[in-house]
Amino acid sequence: MILEKIRDPEDIKLLNSAQVDRLCRELRDFLVENVSKTGGHLASNLGVVELTVAIHRVFDTSKDRLVFDVGHQCYCHKILTGRQSLFHTLRQLGGLSGFPKPYESEHDAFVAGHASNSVSVALGMAHARTLLHEDYSVIALIGDGAMTGGLSFEGLNDAGASGEPMIVILNDNGMSIDANVGGLSRHLSRLRSEEGYNNFKRWYKDKLQGDSPAKKHLYNASSHVKHWLKSNLLPESTMFEKMGFSYMGPVNGHDVQKLTQMLTWAKEKNGPVLLHVLTEKGRGYSYARQDPERFHGTPPFDPATGKPLRQSKPSFSSVFGEALVELAREDNRICAITAAMTSGTGLSRFAKEFPDRFFDVGIAEGHAVAMAGGMAKQGLIPVFAVYSSFLQRGFDMLIHDISLDNLHAVFCVDRAGLVGADGQTHHGCFDPAFLSQVPGMTVLCPSSFSELKEMLHFALFSVTGPVTIRYPRGAESVYKGCSLPVQFTPLREGSDFTVLTYGILVNEALKAADILEKSGIFIRVLKLNRIAPLSADEVSAMLKGTTRLLVLEDCLDAGCVGQRVAALALEAGVKLDKLILRNCGSTLPTEGSVEQLYSSRKLDGVGVAASIEEALHEQ
Repeated sequence: MILEKIRDPEDIKLLNSAQVDRLCRELRDFLVENVSKTGGHLASNLGVVELTVAIHRVFDTSKDRLVFDVGHQCYCHKILTGRQSLFHTLRQLGGLSGFPKPYESEHDAFVAGHASNSVSVALGMAHARTLLHEDYSVIALIGDGAMTGGLSFEGLNDAGASGEPMIVILNDNGMSIDANVGGLSRHLSRLRSEEGYNNFKRWYKDKLQGDSPAKKHLYNASSHVKHWLKSNLLPESTMFEKMGFSYMGPVNGHDVQKLTQMLTWAKEKNGPVLLHVLTEKGRGYSYARQDPERFHGTPPFDPATGKPLRQSKPSFSSVFGEALVELAREDNRICAITAAMTSGTGLSRFAKEFPDRFFDVGIAEGHAVAMAGGMAKQGLIPVFAVYSSFLQRGFDMLIHDISLDNLHAVFCVDRAGLVGADGQTHHGCFDPAFLSQVPGMTVLCPSSFSELKEMLHFALFSVTGPVTIRYPRGAESVYKGCSLPVQFTPLREGSDFTVLTYGILVNEALKAADILEKSGIFIRVLKLNRIAPLSADEVSAMLKGTTRLLVLEDCLDAGCVGQRVAALALEAGVKLDKLILRNCGSTLPTEGSVEQLYSSRKLDGVGVAASIEEALHEQ
């Protein structure tokens, strides 16, 4: 096999055309075989096999800087840069990340996991190269889905005007996770190939430029011919050219030889270049090709049939989607907004049943929040379903376009807390802190499917200002009760210690209670239904009779609920002899299953029980 002999990217440069084609076939087989066991992002990686190989034939990524955007399409890059033997650990605890990580390899230029930042990062690297008088190429690889994010246009606008030599590769497959939407998608679909023009331009420059005065005179005198040819071959300039880029393409993203040629040409240009590459998501594996949305991020599956090894269960996302449809049938003011995550947030059925009230804005969370503000101001009830880590991009708008006018918009924050295999860039560990800082924001935390439905109804029809419902990825666990969205609910009584928690961590608190009871230790378990707003009076009532408290959360410690509860308890005169803040600490966990990550940060029932036993022993 060719792939087994690739120990370093330099090995790829030594292959002939037939060997390169074979390498691409072997890469696809390797991807399907391995991702079927570990789960991961399959369709997008199948689509960039030839592009990745071509990049490594032209550049040296140990020195040249390759910046990925979003980053989930980096698998082939990792395989070709010395990590093939570790690929069975992909997205596992202590294994390879599913995203670029500089700590893994010098070939990973920059951390990547969210969308639209690659051009800005690459421009920063290009500026550094120029100011430090160094010599290397800078490449940003951005998908057309990420191009729907406003930050990408800020970067393109500045990069084109800067004149810095850099290459932006636009990987155009017509999709992000779901099919792309908006004017950019339509613009890209209309772009015509510049291949003939670029071939002529290169020949023209080679023939007429040189030291000869005659050649220089002819080149300058005939420049109007070049412009005439361009205007006839390409009657309409692309928006990228108007930004200051030399536009190349579109080019077949599955033709390694052509890609290698175009990248070589782009490398020779002394300025900003945009290479437009057309690829097919899921290429080479029929099941992923037919259903690229399902194989964007897939659990382990049978490669022979494409079917998942485990049957999917109802999730918080799917229950939310079904509940919202039922409520939307009763009230035509209810609208749903997504940022390129229709299926991921459970809105597929809503989109089909209420197409006029469904809005996919692309990867543009800030825009989505501001648009929700406009809808709410004019009498609609907008519901923005968004992953916790993605909502971070809309924080400014939450304050200025929602909070200042106390607008009734509903934010359904999916993937709250630890999400597992996607790791650091996707954990929802910040929203308890930043949402609680938004004036007027109510933050509800269901612990079960029934509570999610109850709280959604409450958020839509009983809250007057902005409201968030935060819930985790996946299915419910032990606790399946229902609490009206009052401040707190006692789930277990005991006098030795009190555990205060919210969301699905109530399951771990209850497990800890069972473990401790066997040792004769009886703890009180309190479930917070609402983490914002919180008042000193509410905390005083909640902690009445409590002298020893453990607050359990899967967020970072800075700004966590436990800190606010402790401060309010002090304000209310509640004396705590022992306070334990059990959370994720000051750093984000890496990859691994949620259960493994809970255990590693002592957030599981065993860890909580051990912390309480240790505290009691110390006293």
